[in-house]
Amino acid sequence: MATKIVGLGMYAPPKKLTNHDLEKLVETNDTWITERTGIKSRRIAELGTANSDLGLLAAQKALADAGVRADEIDLIVVGTCTPDMPLPSTACFLQMKLGARNAFAMDVNAACSGFLYALSTADALIRAGRGRKALVLGSEILSSVTDYTDRATCILFGDGAGAAVLAECSDGDGILSCHLHSDGNLWELIHCPGGGTVNPLTPDLISRRMIYIRMMGNETFKHAVTKMGEVALKALSQNGYKIDDVALFIPHQANLRIVGSVGKRLGVPPERVFVNLERYGNTSAASIPIALAEAKAQGRFRSGDLVLLVAFGAGLTWGSVLMRM
Repeated sequence: MATKIVGLGMYAPPKKLTNHDLEKLVETNDTWITERTGIKSRRIAELGTANSDLGLLAAQKALADAGVRADEIDLIVVGTCTPDMPLPSTACFLQMKLGARNAFAMDVNAACSGFLYALSTADALIRAGRGRKALVLGSEILSSVTDYTDRATCILFGDGAGAAVLAECSDGDGILSCHLHSDGNLWELIHCPGGGTVNPLTPDLISRRMIYIRMMGNETFKHAVTKMGEVALKALSQNGYKIDDVALFIPHQANLRIVGSVGKRLGVPPERVFVNLERYGNTSAASIPIALAEAKAQGRFRSGDLVLLVAFGAGLTWGSVLMRM
């Protein structure tokens, strides 16, 4: 028994925050942002929007694409680092809003690697006989943890959600292997220091802006390129393939320089690397499922094609999934 993606959907809020808009907030400009990140705009959720609201719209599209009803879903796994609340899980809110009454639901927090962690979890649970159909999401409202006075980070992040319906299939099709890694020793490279048990939420904590993402950009870049390259090769090697066998390479949409460096390291021709970050920015766990949904809509892969997914995020976490569409 194996699993395959049978439906995809995505949603991005209509409100755009362009590079020119950011020029009014911090000392930056469109040329500087574009040259260093490749990002031209990002989507921002309206104040009061819940993560599960974005997830709901992406999930409904994925279910419709799969021809699956919400009550046919056995499990819901949401990859996110910006939940509706500390508890209960965003997945439980999503279950309620969808009416997926027969599903059990849970969140996975692996930051930008969240969708691959969630997809791997759902794949393993179905293979273990704990369900036949799963709804897997990456959904984020990163604007809620972005410091719009920090020119190094506020240019990067956006909001959005992507969803996939996962179902049983015959062995040899669908997901061929999943590879997940982490290194907690490097947690300081990307973190949000306030609001948890280490630094509980207080007025002083908020005034010191400790509730927002902090990142060491140069060190993060080096590890991202190295780790994503290694884990991509691991997926190919385990399944007896080479990069030339891959029809489409979909990396986490963090930064165009990172995407380009990973692609060059692997030897992937640019036309086989999917990139949409210029319109959405870094949407963390949502970036890969949004890219998958757009790639399908654009006809970037066909039935039987090999697609390689690779991500890297805070934790540090990184992973890859190789699948036959």
